Amino acid sequence: MNADNVKPPAPTLPGRAAQFPGPDSFPAVAGYHRRQRAWLAAATDGDPLDPIAISFVIPLLNEEDNLRPLYAKLREVLNEIEQPCEVIFVDDGSSDGSFAVLQQLHADDNRVRVIRLRRNFGQAAAFSAGFDLARGNVIITMDADLQNDPSDIPKLLAKIAEGYDVVSGWRAKRQDAYLTRQLPSRVANFLISALTGVRLHDYGCSLKAYRSEVLENVHLYGEMHRFLPSLVSWMGIRVAEIPVEHARRQFGRSKYGLKRVIMVILDLITVKFLLDYSTRPIQFFGLLGLMSTSLGIVLGLYLSILKLVFHQGIGDRPLLLLAVLLTILGVQFVTMGLLGELVIRNYHEAVGKPTYAVRELLMH
Repeated sequence: MNADNVKPPAPTLPGRAAQFPGPDSFPAVAGYHRRQRAWLAAATDGDPLDPIAISFVIPLLNEEDNLRPLYAKLREVLNEIEQPCEVIFVDDGSSDGSFAVLQQLHADDNRVRVIRLRRNFGQAAAFSAGFDLARGNVIITMDADLQNDPSDIPKLLAKIAEGYDVVSGWRAKRQDAYLTRQLPSRVANFLISALTGVRLHDYGCSLKAYRSEVLENVHLYGEMHRFLPSLVSWMGIRVAEIPVEHARRQFGRSKYGLKRVIMVILDLITVKFLLDYSTRPIQFFGLLGLMSTSLGIVLGLYLSILKLVFHQGIGDRPLLLLAVLLTILGVQFVTMGLLGELVIRNYHEAVGKPTYAVRELLMH
């Protein structure tokens, strides 16, 4: 969406430092529809679900003590937003009384919708389930542990209304242990920003706002949810980052640890490949193959000259084995690139996923 065509936010509400966008700030995208699953149609008895302005997607795991105070704060914000909203809680296999609390919240407020997964599939899968059910033209994600402050939501919406496609929260004054949480996070943020080109201070902050169309063709696996701004950057989106509040965890236990660092590094390699070579794998594997084959040929020529010109024995030289290995590896890399091209082409043609993204259309 062109920033020049976006209406300015509505006047500041009494007692609020941030601005709520006006009711026309988040228009529906022409021809747009969510990735509704068959189970969604069954869950709603086949009734059509009209698009709304804002959807909140909140995954959780064993957050029984945090849910009621979280929704009490969130409800205050919802009541001040003069637009239709929904709150989607995704219970990712909780073993405590979280689902019972969610059932009560759903009974008390028809804006609350609940997805209960059969087991713990991970936060990325929980976000995917919430995105599939969300009807909002803007989707806001946040954690259920009370460390994200719902009072920051108006600032996210105001930034979206300026024409940005993704607005990410930045926990500038993070209230977590430095060595086990903050230091690994800073290293990860630096690596992600450097390799993907989308520079954010805080990729790990779940408090983010997205225009729904940028999430249309996003599929999350592993720990990919933290890379969402990078994963959608291929569309040429506009990304903003704003400081948000961060509180210490009061109830429950953190689900994050140092082992996540290894997962993040491995997923970062995947993201880098997806961003740069997902539609042209031959250029990645082919380059490796040509380099390997060329080096193998050079070593082979060198050994051939030693044998034919200088009459030296080469049968017991490690370089001979290395030359053969590099040549074989080069052929294999090129073959992998060609197979990757076939897979990618079949994938895009079979599922109808475009290799481009349209910002807007001017048509008769």
